[in-house]
Amino acid sequence: MIGEAAADILVVDDSPSKRYVITSWLRRDGHRVVEAATGLEALRLLHDAALHAELVVLDVRLPDIDGFEVAERIKEDPRTTAIPVIHISATAVHVVDRTQGLNRGADAYLAEPIDPDELLATVRAKLREYRARRRAERLAGRLTRLVDTTTAFNATTSLPDLLVAAATGAARVFEGPAAVAAGSEETGPIAVQVDAQDGVPQVRSAMREQYDHDPLDGQAGTVLFRQDDGPWWQGAVWRVVARAKPGREPLHVAVPAEGFSDDDADLLRQFGQAVALAVEALRSYDEERRTALTLQQSMLPQRLPSVPGVQLAVRYQPASEHASVGGDFYELLLLDGRLVAAIGDVAGHSLRAATIMAEVRHALRAYLVEDASPGPSMERLNRMMLRLLPEEIATMCLLSMDPASGEVRLTNAGHPPVLRVHEGRVDLVEGRVALLGVPTPHDEEIRLTLAPGETLVLVTDGLIEARGQTFNEGLDALCAAVGDIEADLEQFCDRLLRELSARSRDDDIALLVIRRVDSA
Repeated sequence: MIGEAAADILVVDDSPSKRYVITSWLRRDGHRVVEAATGLEALRLLHDAALHAELVVLDVRLPDIDGFEVAERIKEDPRTTAIPVIHISATAVHVVDRTQGLNRGADAYLAEPIDPDELLATVRAKLREYRARRRAERLAGRLTRLVDTTTAFNATTSLPDLLVAAATGAARVFEGPAAVAAGSEETGPIAVQVDAQDGVPQVRSAMREQYDHDPLDGQAGTVLFRQDDGPWWQGAVWRVVARAKPGREPLHVAVPAEGFSDDDADLLRQFGQAVALAVEALRSYDEERRTALTLQQSMLPQRLPSVPGVQLAVRYQPASEHASVGGDFYELLLLDGRLVAAIGDVAGHSLRAATIMAEVRHALRAYLVEDASPGPSMERLNRMMLRLLPEEIATMCLLSMDPASGEVRLTNAGHPPVLRVHEGRVDLVEGRVALLGVPTPHDEEIRLTLAPGETLVLVTDGLIEARGQTFNEGLDALCAAVGDIEADLEQFCDRLLRELSARSRDDDIALLVIRRVDSA
């Protein structure tokens, strides 16, 4: 049997002599043969988990049920429907018999006397068809599971979660144990092992070992593997399968070496490339987020001004590690004896938003040096954005306060309202102009006077908005939390963040608190 793999074949015939002849031919051709004398015995053997028959040679005339019915039952059972059936008969040789046999499930029909070469050629042809179909079905199933796995790991937001989803998916795709390893600057090398197709993923630390030849680009590099005791399981082979960018550490996958076909190798490359791209996306996101966060925090005041008669407290809290960095900022300055405070939010969540925030803050500081009045400064800032940053918008609340008298001048450009708190009462400071970046006047000011003990609370929308609630519902929750303000503003800020930011931190939070106190 040149170029053909041996198969497990079931021969069904009630004549021992005929079974002997047929099984002898098949065994000489390299096949493994199991025999049955009746139709019911044949069906029982086909359902036996120990027998993985790839073909049935079936006589038509049997003592219990005829071969036509046996073939029909084989084809009706989902467990055996794909197994080819070759009918043989010395008596049912007419056209009507052959037609009935083929219509009821047989894949070929041979009339006796049978030439051994014809039988073996028919067996080989049907095995090729069966194996091609099984290969196509197996590959289609694996491709379907690959799509599901790709969807799962692309929905993750951290490298450990991604590798868990990838390793779990690899075990299902390749129907056996699997492991996936990758690393980043933030996490270091991580490997996830799944011991069986439906096994529980185990996250393991990994270590790097130098190797001389990278199979992806021919360069020396590093390989990730289990830290302690060699292979993950008997027969495991680590394969370097993909790298998203030159110079990046490649993705590594461990799969069983036994039975690994060319189809599996192609599928593994597709799987590896998809995981590598997802890992690279997380790496790029983490790098951009760290850069944006560093820039954003470097722009915030490093220390608060000391102002007689005024207590100050501030907080900046970045979004959760799974969310993008926004453009929130605050500013506190003491200019010509007046306290100048600003809080703002540039639209967007990205490195660009943090960069625009830096430009807006620097421009604001320059305008305030010329004139610390909120209205004129806001008007200049809006003109600057219309001319130099025409695609951007931002919100900002800017105020100037005389610490001695408590007189406050305030301009609010589309920002959440300032809360004015005194003895448990919370009032919204109403009156706003349009967002920055909108071509309308922005120099309108609101004037008010703070009495000793009164507090102004300024926040960005990250402390108000949350999934599952409206802006007004979030504002009501903020007012309720602010009403019971502590004497210690630091404690107040900590409590406010603890109570309100725990709901959903998809956005940055800036918080600025100003209280007028009796300077005496």
